[in-house]
Amino acid sequence: MSKQNYHNHKRYYAPHHFIFLPVTGTATAIGFYKAWADEANQLVWLLFGTTSFFILYLAIMLRQHYALTNQNRIVRLEFRLRYFELTGKPADEVEKHLSFGQIASLRFANDSEFSIFLDRALAENLSPDEIKNNIKDWQADNMRV
Repeated sequence: MSKQNYHNHKRYYAPHHFIFLPVTGTATAIGFYKAWADEANQLVWLLFGTTSFFILYLAIMLRQHYALTNQNRIVRLEFRLRYFELTGKPADEVEKHLSFGQIASLRFANDSEFSIFLDRALAENLSPDEIKNNIKDWQADNMRV
């Protein structure tokens, strides 16, 4: 596995992202196209397209919802623990002033950069992308969903 950095930190699950989603997306498109093009079977194709769309929608939303909700809770807990380890103070007040995206972005910074980017995020309201893009010593997160 190559060393993780800003440009390669996104993760894909091939069966879901490159097989299931394209197949259901294609089925949806075909269903709606055929509903328009095949007047004799318009209702059948409309039902097929609509059903395919709802399967696609549910697959995307349920997978994302469960995994991301759990991951977001863990990222917040990691932030609180790391902040406490580095400062000796609870993170409650600091956390109130940060968006989740900023908190999530800080996990890629090493301990010395964590403090720098945390201070900058609070003072300058850096975007999550600005934080991640400026990290010099990227700390990989290979265990995320």
